[in-house]
Amino acid sequence: MVIINSFAEYQAYEGKEIGSSQWHKIDQEQINKFADATIDHQWIHTDEERAKNEGPFKSTIAHGYLTLALIPYLWKQIADIRNVKMEINYGIEQFKFGQAVLVNDEVQLSAKLKSIVDLRGVTKVVIAATLSIKGKTKPAYTGDVVFLYHF
Repeated sequence: MVIINSFAEYQAYEGKEIGSSQWHKIDQEQINKFADATIDHQWIHTDEERAKNEGPFKSTIAHGYLTLALIPYLWKQIADIRNVKMEINYGIEQFKFGQAVLVNDEVQLSAKLKSIVDLRGVTKVVIAATLSIKGKTKPAYTGDVVFLYHF
């Protein structure tokens, strides 16, 4: 866990790896709850028997957007940004899904500070994010996450 107290401390990580989260297991219960929350009950995610018998992965898979939705949770395991009045999820850019996350796979977020800029008192950071899947060489996704901080 990296602790960052100011713009200057954050800026020192520019171009560098910040760190990685703990491993997080995505189980069927989490997939089903996400399906309920998003009203996306496609069988490849929720019908274990059909996915096993008919699906290309022989298993249910996590929604791609479920894996994206984990970013704030996993990011908080990597960096503790202190002394901020507000943090805003500003955007995601150039995301590519490289591989499906199967039920019971464990995933880990790695983050590198791609850029940081002070926009008249608002700090805009771009984090290069990679979601790895335990035991697999190809990541679930790569892309840039953009946060705004008001220090």
